[in-house]
Amino acid sequence: MSLLNPLGLLALLAIPVLILIYIIKSKYTEQTIPSTYLWELSEKFLKRRNPISKVAGIISLILQILVVLFIAIAISNPVFAIRGAAYDYCFILDGSGSMSIEQNGSTRFELAKREIDGVISDSAEGCSYTLVFVGDVTNIVYNGIEDKVQAKELLNALKPSYSSNGVESALAQAQEYFNENNALKVYLVTDKDYEKTSNVQVINVSSGAENYALSDVNFTLSDNVPTVGGKAVSYESAATLNIELYLDGSQEVTKSITVDIADKLQFTDFSFGEIEAESLQSVRVAITNKDALALDNEIILFSEEYENSFTVLLVKGNEMGSFLLLSLLSSNPNAQVTSVDGTDYATINQSYDLYVFDTFTPEELPSDGAVWFVNPQKTLDKTGFSVQSVEDLSGGELVFSNSSQTYVKTILQGIIASENAAVAKYVKCGTYRSFTTLMTCDGTPVVFTGTNSYENSEVVFAFDIHDTNASMFSNFAILINNLLNYTFPNVLEKTFYTCGDTLTVYADAAASVTVNAPSGPVSYVDGLQLNEVGVYTITLRSGGAEKVYFVYSAFPEEERFTTVSETSLEIVGEASTQKRDGSFSQIWMWLIVLAVLAAADWGVYCYEQYQLR
Repeated sequence: MSLLNPLGLLALLAIPVLILIYIIKSKYTEQTIPSTYLWELSEKFLKRRNPISKVAGIISLILQILVVLFIAIAISNPVFAIRGAAYDYCFILDGSGSMSIEQNGSTRFELAKREIDGVISDSAEGCSYTLVFVGDVTNIVYNGIEDKVQAKELLNALKPSYSSNGVESALAQAQEYFNENNALKVYLVTDKDYEKTSNVQVINVSSGAENYALSDVNFTLSDNVPTVGGKAVSYESAATLNIELYLDGSQEVTKSITVDIADKLQFTDFSFGEIEAESLQSVRVAITNKDALALDNEIILFSEEYENSFTVLLVKGNEMGSFLLLSLLSSNPNAQVTSVDGTDYATINQSYDLYVFDTFTPEELPSDGAVWFVNPQKTLDKTGFSVQSVEDLSGGELVFSNSSQTYVKTILQGIIASENAAVAKYVKCGTYRSFTTLMTCDGTPVVFTGTNSYENSEVVFAFDIHDTNASMFSNFAILINNLLNYTFPNVLEKTFYTCGDTLTVYADAAASVTVNAPSGPVSYVDGLQLNEVGVYTITLRSGGAEKVYFVYSAFPEEERFTTVSETSLEIVGEASTQKRDGSFSQIWMWLIVLAVLAAADWGVYCYEQYQLR
């Protein structure tokens, strides 16, 4: 026997205190009473002939000593070893996507946890428990703990993943444990069936369940006419499915079709045909039939072109100009360009990703987007540069920078250095913020870039583009396009992912990236594993500008099967039947004995009081 809390024996010090109190306590209390009371009391005792027993006090003392003794034992929590009564258990819990399939009101994952909980409950005291969880990654939840309550609490706190992750890594970990202790009892709790197993007991929690799913959903634009289609499948039986289409986040059904699936696992094509829509930013396709797994009944697709697009407002200060600049801006496939006259700029009440002021200077610098100034007219607060004078030339050459800075080389990529345009005049500017020169004229910066006081990107063309022969060369078109791509890079590689994939956001170092998963905000640092099914929202902030992107994470197709059979599952080695020593430490039994002794002492006290009546 061993004591889990030996300090509990200090409670035994109360025993000599009880004995001392019993010895020194006064047996009688002197009271002044009427003599008639004594006659009546003596007459009662004479009639009953049952005087108060002196033994009652001793019995009460003994019971109180036993109460103290068992209190001390209960506090010290003794543990008795039981030879060969316990096992070492290793549980492998499958938490992959298919464990979210529902059966009789519970998911397979919940059923799996109940199975492990039952094995722990039925096991002997002193057994040890190890739990390896196969979720988004293989994780050892606990190793060799003997506390049943703690083992169950940690088990019940686990949540299923929606990724596709095999049990190979978990099995390798169990093999290591088995090599150290070949009496280890290994359980795999999963929804897969194995034809052959060795040294592993498989608990299969799966049963037949209807599941319908969508696959290969796509939408295309042909001659500006959008079409949406894909495949539907039933994994358990033939079915007739109702499929609905929603456009651009609308809650109203755009189209609804019926698809007949002749047999299980038969992927059947469907199409909504031509759709009346000028453009598509996103489509949602959903199966309305109820089944055991709702996570694969819906697919949302976002247009990659739209997600990577940016809005441009070109403000014209010269009605005769801006046609070349408008053409160059519009040639970028991601640019959505709007053109307004300078006199109408004050009426603009929406936000743009880029403001281009051509021979026009607003009264106030926009704070919600990047800004380009072409042929600036006057100094504007918070821009970081000032307009000093106009320099007239007989024909100045515009020379590109030969800087070795990576930033400059990226923007000037594809530029032919020998092809330089000429300009008749330019605006001489002074700077009071840090700018990078991209082009000079007579050694003076005429195209430079940096950030303004709002920390937004800013580019200055200190001349009138339309007064140059830039249209004769390709360099200027390349420069404009490079500047656009550098300011607005393709932030997303794609907009459709599968759970378990890693999302990478391509943004410059100055950008602040925040990501919201379907369940709420998540941390993003150089990549994010997508662990949920649904829409992820990515917000980029740079200075006062903000842009929002969307991607969809789909349920893995390999996890949609309702029944799966595998060939074999093996832990190599010869198993031993030798058990380890168990233990017995049921503190509740000591508490029951304590309650009985306390009740007995109370009974003796009540009897003594009854005799005194």
